[in-house]
Amino acid sequence: MSFTYDDVGATREPGFCPPGFRPLHVRTRIGEGHEVFTRAAEAVLTWDMHRAVGVGIDASAERAAPGVDVTVTLAGVIKAPCRVVWTLEEHRRAGWAYGTLPGHPECGEESFVVDRTGDGTVWLTVHAFSRAAKWYARAGGPAGRGLQQAYARRCGAALRRLCGGDTG
Repeated sequence: MSFTYDDVGATREPGFCPPGFRPLHVRTRIGEGHEVFTRAAEAVLTWDMHRAVGVGIDASAERAAPGVDVTVTLAGVIKAPCRVVWTLEEHRRAGWAYGTLPGHPECGEESFVVDRTGDGTVWLTVHAFSRAAKWYARAGGPAGRGLQQAYARRCGAALRRLCGGDTG
């Protein structure tokens, strides 16, 4: 299966959003320190953060890597097939992005990146661009965008819980 959009890998560029797509950028403070960063990076790279949010994850590998197919199941009903397009594992940054495949209710790409700033603060940034692909996603209009924002915030809250980060 091929991707359902042209700008594959474009979430590597902060702030990029192709014409005709809606941008999403949600940044959540997870906690502080190297241990929190290490736990957060592992939780993101192994799907644990997504599972903690309460979605179903069926992945062709236990860890995110380019080419890994992932189907996210929402509410046990909506299946959203994706493929990992890039990953990164650096001293202060780790994460990945997946792009939509045919059958996904949306069309676009979403990245999940954990970073530790110079002062030791650990953040999760969810960056995406998307547009509706299925009739029910189009019918949802602004509500669908609100759900996407809420999902990104829930990812941050779940990751903070998994990592024992503070609530600040």
